[in-house]
Amino acid sequence: MSASVLYDAPGPKAAVRNRIYAVAGTLAILALIGISVMRLSEKGHLAPEMWDIFNYAGIRQNIADAVLATLKAFGLAAIGSLILGVLLAVGRLSDHKPVRWFAITFIELFRSIPLLITIYAIWVGFLTDYSMWALALGLSVYNGCVQAEVLRAGINSVPKGQSEAAYALGMSKTQVMVTVLMPQAVRAMLPTIISQLVVTLKDTSLGFIILYPELLQTARLIASNTQVNFQYPYVSTIAVIGTIYVAMCLLLSALATWIEKRGRRAKTGIAVAAAAEPAEAPGVLETSGTRNPEGDGAGPDAPEEPVRKS
Repeated sequence: MSASVLYDAPGPKAAVRNRIYAVAGTLAILALIGISVMRLSEKGHLAPEMWDIFNYAGIRQNIADAVLATLKAFGLAAIGSLILGVLLAVGRLSDHKPVRWFAITFIELFRSIPLLITIYAIWVGFLTDYSMWALALGLSVYNGCVQAEVLRAGINSVPKGQSEAAYALGMSKTQVMVTVLMPQAVRAMLPTIISQLVVTLKDTSLGFIILYPELLQTARLIASNTQVNFQYPYVSTIAVIGTIYVAMCLLLSALATWIEKRGRRAKTGIAVAAAAEPAEAPGVLETSGTRNPEGDGAGPDAPEEPVRKS
């Protein structure tokens, strides 16, 4: 029997008990789904007429425009939150106390305020006629604070020896941050960064509070202004719009997975140069005297042979 680091492997009785719990839980969930479907069907929410409204060109165009509006707000908020996150993370790690305390105060303040209040305050106070920019700015401020903490954790996870080696080479703190610490922090925290971007995409639905025509606001207008069999098609509309949200989040997650795998396959580091043949220094193998071309050592500076007496 193998044991895990976090918990002991279940024995035969525990394994049987876990299977019973899993089967019972699955049956309970299926029963709840079945009851819900039956109740919705009895009230006529699942009738084919409730789904036929999406065959109208006007409703499809409204949904397409809402998707485009949602992606516009998300694109602005994603770029703004990443830029603000980098600035706040660098500011929080700054050696200057005023900069560091300003970044800390900004992060803690806007992380504590509910996002809905931030969006509404920006819209009412500054951008009443520009709901898209109000939504994008509110999302950028809140998610930028979260991204700053993510990046700060990534920077602190880089071994200190790398920054010390960079300083030893004569790099400034800006160069160390930009070329050594930040790239490794982004690579290490990329899954968390993408997860927060998915949250940003879903938070665009809060634009309904400032009447921005994103997906949720469009769904509310479609469901409340269309009557089928004396009923409002809230269930079918929510199902369609929810499926669109799920599809967009899955595409963003797939893009993040592709970027992460591509980053792992990228060749990084400095290639080792091929060793060259050593150059022979002139005069190393020669003696101070002039050698005989025939190589017998006789020359002007060669020692004389002793004279033998007969």
